[in-house]
Amino acid sequence: MSLHGKKLSIAVPASVVSDTPHLREKTSKIGLIGRAAAIFRVDETIIYSDNPEANQRAESDLVATLLAYMETPQYLRKRLFGLRPELQYAGILPPLRTPHHPLNRKMKNLKVGEYREGVALAKTREGTLVDVGVEKPALILNEQISVGKRVTVKIVKVDTHIVAELANRDEIREYWGYVVTVEKRSLEKILKGGGFDLTIATSKYGAPFTDVAEEMAEKWRKAKRVLVVFGAPTRGLYEIVKHEGLNL
Repeated sequence: MSLHGKKLSIAVPASVVSDTPHLREKTSKIGLIGRAAAIFRVDETIIYSDNPEANQRAESDLVATLLAYMETPQYLRKRLFGLRPELQYAGILPPLRTPHHPLNRKMKNLKVGEYREGVALAKTREGTLVDVGVEKPALILNEQISVGKRVTVKIVKVDTHIVAELANRDEIREYWGYVVTVEKRSLEKILKGGGFDLTIATSKYGAPFTDVAEEMAEKWRKAKRVLVVFGAPTRGLYEIVKHEGLNL
């Protein structure tokens, strides 16, 4: 369950680092976005195409890969990402320091009831072995999970072996990171078909926050799904949506 009592999503354009020429600086800028998303407890980060006339797949993939890498606990990154050219400067990404990035790497310090992120290592007759970031893998009984799949688990037994069960993120009372979604739909379709109760568009041409704070606070309290949309470095939201025939 989100700590907001609602699902908070942000939408950033694929060209968010288009004004930055070098991969190192692109990585640094994306790192700031990921860190801010964690600080403000964002549940979903959407990468949208802000220029339908151009092929933005490479830009979207870069932003999505770096944000997903940041969100992944350190002990799972090598298994899930391996070596990729876009991760050349991943070492400069800031740590998120969220509850699902535990510092404990010792089995003896695991606690029953603790939640961990893991990745499936192997299937056995008893279930599936999952790497949860300590010396031994955890066994999830009676579950056949595809090798390499990331899962959220709850520790249910710790002695000479670790036993865990699959968990749903919604049952966790702490902030548990964000998911990254690369949208193929236009911004118009995201806004109209995303099921959001409240959409907040950011722009230098928008009303000053102090003028709408009271109204926004009332809408925020009632909303269950909130989307905050950001424009691109070279084109703001007014220009992006105007190109799609929309008005803010």
